[in-house]
Order: sequence, then structure tokens, then C-alpha cells
Amino acid sequence: MYLTGFADEAGKDLDTQIRATQELGWKFIEARNIDGRNIHDLEDAAFEAVCEHLASAGISINCFGSTIANWGKQITDPFDLSLAEAKRAIPRMKRLGTRLIRIMSFAVLKDRPPEDQMEEERFRRVSVLTRMFLDEGLQPVHENCMNYGGMGWTYTLRLLEHCPGLKLVFDTGNPVFSDDRSKPPPYPKQSSWEFYTHVRDHVIYVHIKDGKWDPETGKTHYTFAGEGEGDVRRIVTDLLRRGYDGGFSIEPHLGAVFHDPTVETEAETRYRTYVEYGRRFARLVEECRQSLAGR
Repeated sequence: MYLTGFADEAGKDLDTQIRATQELGWKFIEARNIDGRNIHDLEDAAFEAVCEHLASAGISINCFGSTIANWGKQITDPFDLSLAEAKRAIPRMKRLGTRLIRIMSFAVLKDRPPEDQMEEERFRRVSVLTRMFLDEGLQPVHENCMNYGGMGWTYTLRLLEHCPGLKLVFDTGNPVFSDDRSKPPPYPKQSSWEFYTHVRDHVIYVHIKDGKWDPETGKTHYTFAGEGEGDVRRIVTDLLRRGYDGGFSIEPHLGAVFHDPTVETEAETRYRTYVEYGRRFARLVEECRQSLAGR
């Protein structure tokens, strides 16, 4: 088991991301944005500089937090766009020795009901992407975010059924603000614990996020791990009980919210919040271990 995180929430530049990781005593970063661009979209020279900087710092990239088929991509968009992203990512993953890459299953079509989401085309595209990575010895993991598979645990299982070889990264915080479209309308928000228990046999990686949904404002108030409605402590304990040996990747959303660039704090506050989040989560993991040991 290892700890890692979306270090772009500590700072936009790689120096700051490495500094935060080293202050936490960690060896890994889940790479998403560096200087405002996703790692698979950097210019070649900039990417090579990233590789050299990481190597000199002794920090590794355990997962590419790609934008492939994510909530910003429509199933009606040309598939060539996703294929190009995958083709750029593969050699870069090999260059960095990174095996995992986060992908999704395209944005939910908001003007259509759950049963009319072009699922066959989604299955086809995600299957092609999955096979591209598997053929190169790399493992794609699907995240339960604002996409087809994130509409509820039944949709994730249908996706896995139709996309052989695909595995899951489970995000503890996304269900807090996501409609459960596996239930009749008006859709309630999802239960992180319910979602997790139905898909946990397929989970090989975990994103740690937490928060509380405010129905009056229609917004999520993000919290430190274990202080919200994401069932973080219960899920972590269950994973450890089951012998989970993968990564826990923090995605605080406290100092910087990736989905909303207007939510920013001063640079040092952003940095300190990320480090504090990492420290608190590390303590939470240890407390879960102790509870299992009966201490």
C-alpha cells in the first residue's frame, strides 16, 4: 500500500508539486496538470524536462490522471480526439515507468434519460481505449466521476461487463454530489459506501476526496478526509481488511478545485492545505490499521 496524490492541487509548477510530495515523505505523484497542461498534452521538450526533474528528485509518477474520455468530452465528439490522447500518453507512460492511467466513459448526455445514453458506442470506444493500453502492458482504470459509469454502480458494472480488462479507480467523494441514476427520479445523491460495496472486487486504485452536499445551494462543501459524507474511514478500513495493497491518492479540492478554476487560494495556503490533507489522511490510514488490529 502506498500514498500519492494529485499534486497539482499543491501548486501548478512541478517544483512545488515535488516539494509537497517530499515534505509528506512520499515517493509518488499522480500526474494531472503541470503548468496548466495535462501531462499527455505537454510539448515534447517540456515533457522531457519533467522526466529529468522527477528523476533527479527521486519522485515517480504512479498514475496518469488523464483527460481521456472525461467529463469534458462528449460521446458525440469525434473519437479521433480520444485516440490521439491515448497515443500520446502510451510512450510517455513507458518513459516514466508508469503502469496506471485514469480514464472515464464520456460525459453524461444531460438532455437524455439514463436509458438513452448511447451506451453501445460508449462501450465500443472504452473497449478500444482499454485494449490500446493493455496491449502495451499498461492498465487503464475507470473513475466514477461525471460520466456514464459514474451515474451509479449498476452503470459501472455494465461498463466493466462490456470492456474486458478494464479496472476501477474508486473515488470516495464523487458519489456525495452525484445523482444516483440507478434509482427512480427525482434522483437522490449516491451513497459512497453502497457504490463501493458493489464494485470493490474490481477496484485496484483509490482516490480520496470527501465533502458534504448542501441541497439548498446545490453545491458541495469539501472537507478533510473522514469529515464528510464520503464514508472514507469505513471504505479505507474495509479495503485494508480485504488486503488491499494499491495506492491511495489524495484529491483534496480544498485549496484548488480542478473542476472550477475560479476557486483558488493564495499559493502558500494552497500548498499548506495539500500537505495538511496528506498528513491527516496518513493518520486516518494508521487509525484504520489500529482498529483492525483491535488496539
